[in-house]
Amino acid sequence: MSAPFLSPEDVGDVVAILDGSNYRELDIATARFRLKVRRDGDGGGWSQEWQWAAQHAPTQTTSTAAPDTPEGLVAIRAPLPGTFYRAPAPGAAPFVELGSQVQADTVVGIVETMKLMNPVHAGVSGEVVAFVAGNAEAIGHGAELIHIRPAA
Repeated sequence: MSAPFLSPEDVGDVVAILDGSNYRELDIATARFRLKVRRDGDGGGWSQEWQWAAQHAPTQTTSTAAPDTPEGLVAIRAPLPGTFYRAPAPGAAPFVELGSQVQADTVVGIVETMKLMNPVHAGVSGEVVAFVAGNAEAIGHGAELIHIRPAA
């Protein structure tokens, strides 16, 4: 599981990656933090702002199902836009299969964003009952990836 804090060094690493790209702005929002990095003026320096998410902010909503989430199931949603992969590499076994029992910290897939692989954790204990997103499918932020039947 990843560290709970975003350090100034982490922000510096993001800026270094952007320095070698043509991007002018990056805005990342997760359940833990939001980071905005923007190139100033004509390729000069970078401005950055970041904030921590509220401690009590849920990463998933389990009390009410989204309209396309079947009753009694929890939707695992994309933390970032990108490409969803069910396996760590082409030809490798998937992280989970239908019927797999998972814990909250189980990696169930990865989302590739800007050539960075971001793990997707189940966030809840239970059984994988459906894959909503296909392997190597382009997905948006918050898109449903997997449905899990929570453990009793």
